[in-house]
Amino acid sequence: MTLVTMIGEPWADYGLVDSGHGRKLERYGRFRFIRPEPQAMWAPHSDDWHAQGEFVPGSDEDGGGQWRFAEPVPRDGWPLEWNEVRFGAQTTPFRHLGFFPDMAPVWSWMRKRLEGLDAPDCMNLFGYTGVGTLALASRGAKMVHVDASKKSVEAARANAVLSGMSAAPVRWIVDDAAKFVAREVRRGRRYDGILLDPPKYGRGPEGEVWRLEEDLPRLMADCRKLLDADSRFLFLTVYAVRMSALAIGELLRQLFADLPGNVEAGELGVREEARGLVLPTAIWARWSR
Repeated sequence: MTLVTMIGEPWADYGLVDSGHGRKLERYGRFRFIRPEPQAMWAPHSDDWHAQGEFVPGSDEDGGGQWRFAEPVPRDGWPLEWNEVRFGAQTTPFRHLGFFPDMAPVWSWMRKRLEGLDAPDCMNLFGYTGVGTLALASRGAKMVHVDASKKSVEAARANAVLSGMSAAPVRWIVDDAAKFVAREVRRGRRYDGILLDPPKYGRGPEGEVWRLEEDLPRLMADCRKLLDADSRFLFLTVYAVRMSALAIGELLRQLFADLPGNVEAGELGVREEARGLVLPTAIWARWSR
């Protein structure tokens, strides 16, 4: 299997300005932030980094830390745009800023796969704040957005209002993703496209435990049952785990062996503005027809 790199290019409201020595400097609209980045093992382009805030990690590997601000930043967030989608950015306790900018090439890729379809049915699992959901809904897709966090789904709904898409055909669902998909299989549902971005570890609204290495194969098998020969894609991204793109690519290759189309795998990356180098961020695997 040949690995493919999908590279996120800078756009008006986001850019990876510089990176190195285990950190990255990014711009989110009119604000700049510094965050930890273990894969930035090289030296930065410049040592003169000016930013409104920096996330300083805790001593443990799996999380913790806090934001430190050199200048005022709106704690309730500020609006950004990607094409016609508007959404709020915000400094969160988890070091993220309310969306994952390296997903931009994935949003574009999915929209292209749906060209020519009239109101396709799509699902976004672990949908977080819904930028991917709105990227597809803005092109006419009927969406099912699933996340175990009520707060994340509320943020996604707010982003729909920001985008002028509060009336778009989106079902906003607070549920455990694996349980929801299993019920959809029993209901005999089908989808034209599925996007899923599962965490390494998580809990559902009823305390359900999610462990990626243990639970991903079963979830993918159920997702496969929701797709058929007329479906267009499934896209899986995986962050922050000791796992290879070849491994999740092989998982999809076996599950989709009976369907026409292609299975590919690779890495996501973001192009740095200072030098043009690509900072790797995640691994992915996809099936498309």
